[in-house]
Amino acid sequence: MNLYKHQWNWPPVQQSHELAVAGGGFCCRSAPNTRHGPTFPAIQQHREKEYKRRDTMIGVGKVKQYANVLDKPLTRNKQEVSLSAFAFLFSELVQYNQTQVENITELERRLEDAGYAVGARVLELLCHRDKGNKKETRLIGILSFLHSTVWKVLFGKAADSLEKGTEHEDEYMISEKELLVNRFISIPKDMGTFNCGAFVAGIVRGVLDGAGFPAVVTAHFVPMEGQQRPRTTILIKFAEEVLRREARLG
Repeated sequence: MNLYKHQWNWPPVQQSHELAVAGGGFCCRSAPNTRHGPTFPAIQQHREKEYKRRDTMIGVGKVKQYANVLDKPLTRNKQEVSLSAFAFLFSELVQYNQTQVENITELERRLEDAGYAVGARVLELLCHRDKGNKKETRLIGILSFLHSTVWKVLFGKAADSLEKGTEHEDEYMISEKELLVNRFISIPKDMGTFNCGAFVAGIVRGVLDGAGFPAVVTAHFVPMEGQQRPRTTILIKFAEEVLRREARLG
């Protein structure tokens, strides 16, 4: 028997039940009704109203829609990624790579390589969305871009400090009192000076290489007076060709 074509003879009722959404779950709500049987059009109409109400609550229709994902801006007013989820995922990344190496140096190199891929993509997206496909051509410009724009996209704030080395002209340092990738990491004593900041160093190197500023980038712990945990310093040592180009540009 085709149930869709069969005409059911429902007994008269005084109440009909509509399915309503409440607090993310479901509940039945009664509504007065003098018709016979369930009012399917009424249920559909209620659902449409409920969908519109929920869309209004989450701001659908008020947020600009983008046809292309590359046109969608990276910056946000609120945190999009769960910090605990990131910490868990990053710890898994470190532990996996730890099983693939034989020493600390190789482990840091693998983390740096993983970060390098992230840096290259972050540069591409930021240049496309915020700079009209233009890249920085001056040394101070690319360092400021890293210190402010890139750091805000990745960590929600600018880096704590950007300094030039006092002993070498080709060295610059970006420092963080509590780098996010080191915040929830407990390093065993037998691993010595292992620094998960190598991942961020890789991101920085990926951005610099993509912008045409080749450099050697490393992460270091620097003790702080009166602080239990050391700060993390990303040391950037630019290639000689970068300095010669900067001198030509004046």
